[in-house]
Amino acid sequence: MGSSAPEPEASGYLKTASALHAFNRYEIKYLAHESDVPRLREALSGHMASDEFSPVGGYPVTSLYYDTQNLRFYWEKIEGLKFRRKLRVRLYGPPAEATGVTPVYVEIKQRVNRVTQKRRIQLPYSHAMRLCDARQPIDHDVSAGPFVNEVTTLVGNLDLCPTVTTGYLREAFVGTGADLGLRVTIDHRVHGRDRDFHFAAPAENRFIIPPHLCIVEIKANERVPYWVTDLTARLDMSVVRVSKYCQSVEAFGLAPRSRMHIPDELFPAPADRGRTLAKTGTLS
Repeated sequence: MGSSAPEPEASGYLKTASALHAFNRYEIKYLAHESDVPRLREALSGHMASDEFSPVGGYPVTSLYYDTQNLRFYWEKIEGLKFRRKLRVRLYGPPAEATGVTPVYVEIKQRVNRVTQKRRIQLPYSHAMRLCDARQPIDHDVSAGPFVNEVTTLVGNLDLCPTVTTGYLREAFVGTGADLGLRVTIDHRVHGRDRDFHFAAPAENRFIIPPHLCIVEIKANERVPYWVTDLTARLDMSVVRVSKYCQSVEAFGLAPRSRMHIPDELFPAPADRGRTLAKTGTLS
């Protein structure tokens, strides 16, 4: 169906998400201990701007991921296919407050070689569920027609169904001046679930990343500035090939743990951290 109604202007958390959203970019992910975040935050604030809607500690982000019965998208990621994609519905803001009229994004995130691409439209939550779950037509802006058709084709041809959720608190920093294309996010308390998929469902979530760790994503249109790589080295941050979606799938036993799963023994909880680092000679 078509409609000439324009997409509503983003505000609040959605405005933050829009400001941070690059459609073609390179991404590098790191793991960091929460105890290092104050220093990381201070260093980033000296070079970048913190979004006005991104408080210290972060704003909530929740995503519902779709996959086939045999987890095609999961295995494409694990096997490192040069072209792969996945479908999700993403909410910015407190999930407990989600209603049928709450704005969400339906997104296709895909990887082409080393470049990450995202395409998405904003819809009321009930319309997103009608499109992705009920597989029914929705009203949409004429310009969104090709994307809606692609989602409809993906869901129908591959028989996609809700698989897992992920959620976290995200702090967001944006580059200025010469670093205008740079984005850095810090994701805290990464959790998920494998059932009761309505965002506002009073269901139990479980940590899929140990809560003493956070995921730091460096996102750049072309190159990562030297000061960023120097900062990650000084804080002894570890580059990881981690997918929150894959981590959630494996955390709930939907697939065996892969080489991409966060190895708990390499990132011990604070009580063990000093002893382990001292053994490797990296304790300062």
